Order: sequence, then structure tokens, then C-alpha cells
Amino acid sequence: MAPQPWRTRASRDIYRNKWVRLREDIAELPDGRTTIYSVLTPGIGQCVGVLPFLPDGRVVMIRQYRYVYGEGHRWEMPTGGMHEGETPEEAAQRELQEEIGYRAGRFEWISSYYTSKSVVEETAHLFLGFDLTPSSLPPDETEFLEIEAMPFEQVLDMVLRSDIRDSMTVTAVLHAARRLGV
Repeated sequence: MAPQPWRTRASRDIYRNKWVRLREDIAELPDGRTTIYSVLTPGIGQCVGVLPFLPDGRVVMIRQYRYVYGEGHRWEMPTGGMHEGETPEEAAQRELQEEIGYRAGRFEWISSYYTSKSVVEETAHLFLGFDLTPSSLPPDETEFLEIEAMPFEQVLDMVLRSDIRDSMTVTAVLHAARRLGV
């Protein structure tokens, strides 16, 4: 028997700013009991990531300080939240321009997935980016980025060693490796 849906009986915001919303729901379980369920929604609940390929097979990666983990030494691909009204492709293009100063002539969708199995309400849309041309937009006010083009095989090795831990980058690199037959 398939799992039975829960019903939301009440919902209230606990906290909200321009980057995140935390709400508390009262959910009715299939057996009629109720429980409190907290839900965190980053931005509009959707984000994008692009693994951008240069013609020589290298990928453009970024490194930035990640406050939550207190780290500034791990590489990742360009990623970011979607804005209201943007398609995933439009958001991916904007993130490339803001973070690495390129525009993709072509995107290949590789995956859409939930970034958390439970309390975070966010869907990530992942792409491979090709036919890059220089084009930049101002970076986000909190981003201070290091940019480097790396051989794809080096990035794959970093994923396999867990030197790269960002879930969007890990997922995109493994999909790319399978597509490339690496």
C-alpha cells in the first residue's frame, strides 16, 4: 500500500527574511493524530547549478567562504537561488554571468531533485553549460569568489575523494561523468 498523504491543518510563519522562510505546520497523520512539522524554504524554494565546460574539456569552478561550515577551501560549480518569475534556464544563465563572467550558448538539463528528504522545501535544477562566451553581471553583494578552470577528470577525482561536498556539484559531476563515459 502506498503511503497515505498527511493533511495540513494549520500553518504559521516563524521567521522570514529575503533569503529564507521558516514555517510551522500542524499536520494530520493518516491515523488522525496531529504533529508539529517545521519547514524551511530557501528563497522561492528553487535553485540552479551549472557545470560549465570550456571547449578544451575543462570546467570552470568557484571557491568561496561557506559560513555554515566555516570553510573556504572547497571548490564547487556556479549555483544559486532562482528569482520570482525566472525559468531554471534563465536563473542558470544569470548565475553564470554573476559568478564566472560567462554566458552559455547551450544548456543540457541533467537533473532536478529535492535538496533535502524532509524539512527543507527546495528543488535543485542542474545543467551542463556549453559554448561559453564572456559576459558578466555584478556579483551578489555577499559573494567573494575565486575562479579557476580545471580538467574535468580532476574535478571528478575531487568528488570521489569527498573534497567537493556540495550536493549540487557532486550530482552534476557524476551525471557528467556518466554522459562522457569517464
